Amino acid sequence: MASDEAIARAPRVRSGVAAGVTSRGGVLGALRDRHLGLVLLAPGAFTFLVLLVFPLGYGIYTSFLQRHVLDPEGIWVGLENYAWLLSNGEFWRSLMLSSFWAGATVGLQIILGTAVALLLHQPFKGRSMVRGLVLFPYMMPVVSVVLVWMLLYNALYGVVNWLLVQAGIIAAPIAWLSQPDSAFWAVVFVGVWKYFPFVVVIVLARLQVIPQDLYEAARIDGAGAWSRFVDITLPQLRDVLLVVALLRTIFMFNNFEIIFLLTGGGPLKATMTLPIMVYEQAFGIYELGRGSTIAVVMFLILIAVMSIYFAFLRKEDA
Repeated sequence: MASDEAIARAPRVRSGVAAGVTSRGGVLGALRDRHLGLVLLAPGAFTFLVLLVFPLGYGIYTSFLQRHVLDPEGIWVGLENYAWLLSNGEFWRSLMLSSFWAGATVGLQIILGTAVALLLHQPFKGRSMVRGLVLFPYMMPVVSVVLVWMLLYNALYGVVNWLLVQAGIIAAPIAWLSQPDSAFWAVVFVGVWKYFPFVVVIVLARLQVIPQDLYEAARIDGAGAWSRFVDITLPQLRDVLLVVALLRTIFMFNNFEIIFLLTGGGPLKATMTLPIMVYEQAFGIYELGRGSTIAVVMFLILIAVMSIYFAFLRKEDA
């Protein structure tokens, strides 16, 4: 009798154990599914905090300190660095030069890049090879670009001076990077030459997806090349050009290496933009607090520019 009862109870015990395992597996599976997204996002969030949030917060904190580069702590001075900055004439001059530098380089990059993209969009023999060659300046290291242009600008044996003298445009060679009147525009030209291929790639990609039916209909209606460009091409490129203008403005406003390697902010501070001023304050006279203050103000200026840009886009979409 006892053995019969044990045999009868065995299936129920096994089913209960299985049910318990299944229920535990269901709970664990639900918990695993619920937290899977957090687990997958954790490495990216950690990287974001370490590489962006912490340096940004530390830079803002340092801007409230009077701190030498060899001082591990510094002295809390509150808004004193910002008061110094707003009353500093050199800061306002550097801000004006940075704005001119960004505006001139971005404007010329967009004009030149769009024109080259329109040319490369037309069918001709060797187009693929030319498209590859256009990217060459953008792929070159900045140091190589600077060395090449320093040789081209050289007053004694530079090709630029030789060509201009031969063409009768100038009477004598010019020390392009050593004179305040010419150094700024010489640096601007290098910045345009280096980065205009970025605009070419973006605009050319947009040109290739414009429906050709629009151009065919315009030709049938008798529209000329200029009318097709104004009425079809430019409206199709507008959004792309706005995005390119924003990205290039942020990049060129923060650009440091081209100006620093070509002129170092000179001559006579004719090319002293804000990034160069940050470098001089932080690593020239070792005032990390003031250097951080300038960097924070640059960050706020770019935030304001982006806010105006997105407000303009929302207004256009409405």
